Amino acid sequence: MRLVAVVLAVASVGVCAAQAADSNKPDWAYAVPPPVPANAALGQRPPPDLSLLSIAGSKFHFTRNKVQGIADDGSRARVQPADWFPEEHGVLPPLVALGDPGRGITACSLCHMPEGRGRSENAAVAGLPAAYFVEQLHDMRSGARQSAEPGKVNARQMADFAKSMTEDEIQAAADYYAAIPWVKWSRVVETATAPKTESLGGMWVPLTGAKAGTEPLGERIIEVPADPEATELRRDPHSGFIAYVPIGAVAAGQRLATSGGNGKTLACAGCHGAGLLGLGDTPEIAGRTASYIARQLYDIQAGARNGAGAQAMKPVVARLDGRDILDLAAYVASLPVPAK
Repeated sequence: MRLVAVVLAVASVGVCAAQAADSNKPDWAYAVPPPVPANAALGQRPPPDLSLLSIAGSKFHFTRNKVQGIADDGSRARVQPADWFPEEHGVLPPLVALGDPGRGITACSLCHMPEGRGRSENAAVAGLPAAYFVEQLHDMRSGARQSAEPGKVNARQMADFAKSMTEDEIQAAADYYAAIPWVKWSRVVETATAPKTESLGGMWVPLTGAKAGTEPLGERIIEVPADPEATELRRDPHSGFIAYVPIGAVAAGQRLATSGGNGKTLACAGCHGAGLLGLGDTPEIAGRTASYIARQLYDIQAGARNGAGAQAMKPVVARLDGRDILDLAAYVASLPVPAK
């Protein structure tokens, strides 16, 4: 009965949500890079990078090209991206391992990693219920799941991939990633300042050299790689992220998540389970990256996500303001994930 009431409430709050959404948009969560000037020179194709890279604990060595899923012969052909720890997951389905250049599908393991941990600019998919995973790809295919940020290029790419995938491929990817336990990937730090950053393809990275330093955080969450070189150069699946959040954000988010904020929203555990560790086909969200959590809350509020699961969330997020979204993202990201 509670779920029915939530769904019926969508119509009454939808108009209010649409009016409030723009002012609530967490631009910091999308990290859209500045546009390339129209007169910028594209330059020459860089030469193959055949320098060998390694990672502590891995017995493998891969070239920079291989890490990026590019052939070493300079052809720019796509190959299976580096898999540093194959013992940590099952056998990769063909599309997860290789993608399909003929259909314009990038290997899932390039962006989301073989372990499904993803990065701050995309989604962590490890441990998601297979049925939920399938539903999201269907929603992307139909247009029911989009991004509220037009500059979110990878969201448009995912929609194109979903349209080209067969049902068997969708199910195989869902089953593969569902079987990998989710592990905590981002550390939340409450602070008044954060590193000065720039967007690298939708991921905040600290500035270096003369431009490096800190600046007031304000009402933002700035999520950066704990070790930018390990994350970008090697795509190390053991090197996570740090989310710098405003002081007091975690406690404020906890109050909203557990009590509903005196009617502003609903307690998250009602659908996402105790400790927000999932309930049935409702996904585990504890310990997921703050950037991702914030984007999804706003995308649903702004009407960019309209699948069946998102419909039940619409009245939950309708009355949240921008600071509420920030606080909830900080709290959810801070939650522990029990060892499995």
